[in-house]
Amino acid sequence: MQRLTEQILEHAKRLPEGTPVAAKSLLHLGTRAAVDQALSRLAERGQLIRAGRGVYLLPVTSRFGTRAPSVEQAVEALAVQRGEIIVSSGAAAANSLGLTTQVPVRSVYLTSGRTRKMSFGKQIVELRHAPRWQLAMPHRPAGQAVRALAWLGPEKAESALQTLKRKLPPAAFSELVAAAPQLPTWLARSVGKVAHA
Repeated sequence: MQRLTEQILEHAKRLPEGTPVAAKSLLHLGTRAAVDQALSRLAERGQLIRAGRGVYLLPVTSRFGTRAPSVEQAVEALAVQRGEIIVSSGAAAANSLGLTTQVPVRSVYLTSGRTRKMSFGKQIVELRHAPRWQLAMPHRPAGQAVRALAWLGPEKAESALQTLKRKLPPAAFSELVAAAPQLPTWLARSVGKVAHA
């Protein structure tokens, strides 16, 4: 019979890059305690990366050596695996929409799950629990705009919305306007003002 560690490695190698390996998805191979021990052993040997509590990743090996999988792929796969909504932070959204030139130094994502930190090699990624309205329209320009506006705050929201009205495709801006009832009062008021100006 194949050793448990080898079976886990075989399983991890069949997964797409960045897909987290969780003990719960390996219970068909052995008891929970045995699976946890095998995962720990693989992490100690450097054959798996321990990204967080109960979350392991297969390092990517290339001719240049080994590295952690891409953070974006791993976060996306984690969201699917755990049934959470995970989106880039407001600072990252504001930067990608051209509302700020500041580039976020730390990798922060907003999640419908609990707040926690994950490590991808030397890079630490923070998953922060966020209110439902900030997670609205997860992978769409209008949702990105909501997160950017939340990060910019009430003082800068109106001028940012005027920029967004010019930059976003009309359908995306309409989607943002339609989402106004879900937003906090300060933001809904700004969206209404700019939409009807």
